[in-house]
Amino acid sequence: MNTPQPVTLSLNGIRLEPLGMQHEHGLREAAADGELWQLVFTSVPEPHETAAYIQTALHTPNRLAFAVIDEGSGKVIGSTSYHDIIPTAARLEIGYTWYAQSYWRSRVNTTCKYLLLSHAFDTLGAQTVGWRTDNLNTRSQQAIERLGAKKRRRDTRPAGAPRRQCARHRDVQRYPRRVAADKGKTGGAFGFGRLN
Repeated sequence: MNTPQPVTLSLNGIRLEPLGMQHEHGLREAAADGELWQLVFTSVPEPHETAAYIQTALHTPNRLAFAVIDEGSGKVIGSTSYHDIIPTAARLEIGYTWYAQSYWRSRVNTTCKYLLLSHAFDTLGAQTVGWRTDNLNTRSQQAIERLGAKKRRRDTRPAGAPRRQCARHRDVQRYPRRVAADKGKTGGAFGFGRLN
């Protein structure tokens, strides 16, 4: 597998671009849409911690962070990342994902996951893509399962926090057949249904 490099991906009016300090103000506003830092099952920066959040994302080994942009408005609406990248095992994870609350239950998450999965399997040569989510975040668990991911295990959260996580994965062996079948049945891709 190739090591992910900064790249811009776009589809359906949603753009993923490499996260940088220029996104600080937009991320601060996105997090304020729903006061997302108060959620117990995700890591969203409080407004005064946004710069540090970006710096941590940029300097965490084996992580490639993206800003999520609504191309119609030009607004930063969230963030997502490739992380725990292991090129020798042809494996990576998608996570650190959050969106402004006004974009929940929209095409944004589906489109972002489609872009990241397509790039991981088709361009990088990944064999497995994984996700981890908190046991309490049932909405996220259901969304991940709709992507065709299978539950793998439960493990403790890094840094020893008491919360527990569910891990799921999607392997490349199921990817090509599923894409063709899904496009034929629903006009969608990866089991996502329609992307628009």
